[in-house]
Amino acid sequence: MRVLQRYPNGRELQLYRVKPGESCLLSGSCLLGETDYAASGIADTEVELLVVPPAEFNALIATDDAFRRHVFALYSERLAGLMQVVEAIAYQKLDQRLAALLVNRDAETGEIHATHQALADELGSVREIVSRLLRNFEDRGWVDLGRERIRVVNRAALAGLATG
Repeated sequence: MRVLQRYPNGRELQLYRVKPGESCLLSGSCLLGETDYAASGIADTEVELLVVPPAEFNALIATDDAFRRHVFALYSERLAGLMQVVEAIAYQKLDQRLAALLVNRDAETGEIHATHQALADELGSVREIVSRLLRNFEDRGWVDLGRERIRVVNRAALAGLATG
């Protein structure tokens, strides 16, 4: 699942992904703080969710050391990831962030199945700029673009750009 923040102007910023077996940081935070969930979760594939009622969650936090350690380890990991997102937005150029995203997403197959809009949403940008950067990467021979498909051709060049 993708967890993202939506803004009144229609833009979205992906905060993080929740993989099988993981918990959603914001859900747990809202349970602890007794506040409303301020983000959206979007399933990219079929999912099975475990819903823990607030009273049961609080009881587990208070009495189950393993559960409490799991929750706070997750908070630590997610907070570090969110800080990386903030740092990337503040200090990295969009072409570097896009290159890093492509390198990280192509790990197994060398192909990413996503629209330019989905990538823009994940990067907190707009489709037009992401499309222009992708075409530039294609002109350099780094990627091959298709309909909702990006095949990484030169991973080393993308990784070099990503690391600056």
